[in-house]
Amino acid sequence: MTHSATDTSSISFTAHYTGYVWYLQRWSSPAFVTRQGRLYHFLMQPLEQLARGLIGQNVQTTLITRHALLDRELQRNIDAGHTQVLELACGLSPRGWSLRQRHPHLLYVEADLPAMAAHKQRLLAGLDVDASQHRVVSCNILEESGPLSLESVLSTHFDRTRPITVISEGLVNYFRRDTIAAVWSRLGQALHAFPAACYLTDNYVELTQHPMAAVIRQANRWLALATRSSFTLHFRDAQEAEQQFLACGFEHLQYLDPQQELTASALPRARGESLVRVVRASIGEDIQPTR
Repeated sequence: MTHSATDTSSISFTAHYTGYVWYLQRWSSPAFVTRQGRLYHFLMQPLEQLARGLIGQNVQTTLITRHALLDRELQRNIDAGHTQVLELACGLSPRGWSLRQRHPHLLYVEADLPAMAAHKQRLLAGLDVDASQHRVVSCNILEESGPLSLESVLSTHFDRTRPITVISEGLVNYFRRDTIAAVWSRLGQALHAFPAACYLTDNYVELTQHPMAAVIRQANRWLALATRSSFTLHFRDAQEAEQQFLACGFEHLQYLDPQQELTASALPRARGESLVRVVRASIGEDIQPTR
């Protein structure tokens, strides 16, 4: 069975929707937009407006703020000499395409399950990217060995004498904590082969004190149903996150709240505590927090 460059059958609901939200923020090219993404965005607007009114934020608010904060942290790493990046579960993310326009020296490798990786490779080929510096490879983070494993991707495509940043967005909360912690442990062990390394990811938190906590939990159940996954909240606070990542072999942990980090930004702000955090887990000397 062959697939055309416009075949989006293997792309998840959330990838379609997120890709269109990024495009609306002018962070992306029309090439990353799908018909499904436009349709899902249109259909979701009543629910998004209801969520914004009830809990002071919605899916779009968290998508935008997490993406902006991850991009800020990644840019800090590039400025500090991280000239190679691995983006896990890349989906329709425009991050590599956008970054390499500003930093043509950057080695950027995108990784996803085989069907999505093949689609992304065709998409980027249509944008005439430099395939020697911007690659798409197949990876399954749950495989512990073989060509699709994290370890294989890191050893095959990267220079172990230079610092590296690994980034994932919209990935980790779709796994139970014990499952994703095993992945983090393998990643932490593999990153010790580099002189310095940083892992950036978003992580949704369990807001037990939020006045609309029951509504948020129900919304998470709906999201799990819509995506046919077990959407799981892993941590209640920064201390719990730090204990987990240190146990997984990382040496430093910053647990960043978009509400506190993006105060000078014109991006949409949540009312009340943000639902999402950005994890900055590093090995070797880390960059000092921006203040």
